[in-house]
Amino acid sequence: MKKWMLVLSALSALFAGLALSAAAQAETWPSRPVTLVVPFPPGGSTDTIARTLGPALAKSFGQTFVVDNKAGATGTIGAAAVKRAPADGYTFLVTSLGPLVIAPHLLKGVPYDATRDFDHLTVAVQAPNVLVVPAASPHQSVADVLAQARAQPDKMTFASSGNGSSDHLTAELFWLESGTTGVHVPYKGGGPAISDLLGAQVDASFQNVNAVMQHIRSGKLRALAVTGAKRSPVLPEVPTMAEAGVKNVDVYSWQAVAAPRGLPAEIRTRMHAALIAALNDPQIRQQFTAVGLEIVGNTPEQFTAFQLQEHARWKKLIETRRITAD
Repeated sequence: MKKWMLVLSALSALFAGLALSAAAQAETWPSRPVTLVVPFPPGGSTDTIARTLGPALAKSFGQTFVVDNKAGATGTIGAAAVKRAPADGYTFLVTSLGPLVIAPHLLKGVPYDATRDFDHLTVAVQAPNVLVVPAASPHQSVADVLAQARAQPDKMTFASSGNGSSDHLTAELFWLESGTTGVHVPYKGGGPAISDLLGAQVDASFQNVNAVMQHIRSGKLRALAVTGAKRSPVLPEVPTMAEAGVKNVDVYSWQAVAAPRGLPAEIRTRMHAALIAALNDPQIRQQFTAVGLEIVGNTPEQFTAFQLQEHARWKKLIETRRITAD
């Protein structure tokens, strides 16, 4: 009995020491530069969001926040690097929905469990996709697109930034819910897809609003409908897909911030508060909303519930449509 009492005493002292160490770490955090891992190349929407939030976080904490682009394998390389990083508040993931709710259903051997290996901070922003056609297209409405799709099945081409991308899955959902078909044309990124769309090499595309807003405003692309539950503030004259006659095609692209599983509670609380403050900064808010991004800034608990919902939704669509990454 005495031996067990000594063991319990030693364990109690150990746990107390660990608790004090964690508390001290949280109090001094951050004492060195913090890395924001973006699992995509520079220049995209996710990268832009990280580079916008970084300086605001640096100002809040008086420490440098460095963006590190770890691209590859549909964002899973960067996400895996964050999963393997110490949960000490010096590595965070700034990502789109892809690595968290789409890639796990498309790729074999993804080196993380998207629903268990990360601590959620917040969904920072979201934006609906928008169905766009070249300015020279004869299609003036969703009804025109549906009419052609029904009269000439598998003829109308839809560009996307790649197999399994948000724009690809939106097209698949559109075909499923409207009972039509089309030809998916995958590109290696949104840039090439938009370039061929502008040149009328493809007929249509479901693009993120913020990615094509400038081309819509310049008249080079025509917006037919948005995939949001309500009209986009930057495209108030463009109907939702439901208003245009196709229900259940509510799709948002989103960017969020997460950390390796096990982030100390105090650091999580402080980082979340700083992120919300940055998203509510008038200059940052105006910069995002001007291009069609909607500020979300939800709680870690809301983010967790939302991810599970999105994870199940895209899994069902990918299996129903037999979509692959090839």
